[in-house]
Amino acid sequence: MLWDLVLAFKMIAREVRRAGLIDILGTIGHENVHGEKVQKLDEYAQDHIYHSMLAGGHVCCMASEERAELIPVPREYHRGKYVLLYDPLDGSSNIDVNISIGTIFSIHRKITPGDEGRLEDCLQPGLKQIAAGYVIYGSSVMLVYTTGHGVHGFTLDPTIGEFLLSHESIRMPARGKTYSINEGNAGSFDAGTAMYVSWVKQKDAATGRPYTQRYVGTLVADVHRTLISGGIFLYPASPKPKLRLLYEGAPMAMIAEQAGGRATTGRERILEIAPHDLHQKVPIVIGSTEDVATYEEFFLGKRT
Repeated sequence: MLWDLVLAFKMIAREVRRAGLIDILGTIGHENVHGEKVQKLDEYAQDHIYHSMLAGGHVCCMASEERAELIPVPREYHRGKYVLLYDPLDGSSNIDVNISIGTIFSIHRKITPGDEGRLEDCLQPGLKQIAAGYVIYGSSVMLVYTTGHGVHGFTLDPTIGEFLLSHESIRMPARGKTYSINEGNAGSFDAGTAMYVSWVKQKDAATGRPYTQRYVGTLVADVHRTLISGGIFLYPASPKPKLRLLYEGAPMAMIAEQAGGRATTGRERILEIAPHDLHQKVPIVIGSTEDVATYEEFFLGKRT
């Protein structure tokens, strides 16, 4: 199943590299289920992952951030015992300005009887994931994934067309020196988040403050930097949750925890949330254990 995904990732990477040379930049003229304008590369990534999974025969159904409903496997294709949940192209708004974008995926085992996938197969808590990962299409193309035994990174070597192990057993530092949040929303932050952001800007040698602010606006890029260098990424509940539990929160939380970090909404562990909707949105705070613990103290009013 991962080999089938890797083939799709290579094809997406090829188109991303040629985006300025062929007619694949811009929108296709309609919006997705979230009211966001669909980019041409969004649709390309969506279709290639879908067709690659059908050809492999390992999935019983799929769900995508770009599709409103469950994606069934047609009867003419073999149906497998796995479920794929994916965000085909994270950071779509950054496509036309040549900033890093990515793909996120989550894999579950089928839990319902029969060969046809059902909604219940998709609506499983993150703790039930058997694999999760992302691809970042940046200065290099990198695949980062976990099957529950640590986190490993593979970089695409364009000269041979293969992903090669480049980052074995990635471990997130216990504390970092950066924070990643959209401060354009600062006027709407809840009190705890506002106090935490103010705190990280204050000078204190013991905790390495002030932190440096780093925000790309592509979840994959911001979390990848946090995974490698430590620190904290925040997309809080206020002004409103934006990130999707199944396609972004749960897979990134599994990766973070497998690398020794933490992932929370501020009140609860993301991996323990029982989803009730394919497009459920949740607050997401991911990062180094000490940084996330400090944020929770501010958010829950235990620290001022």
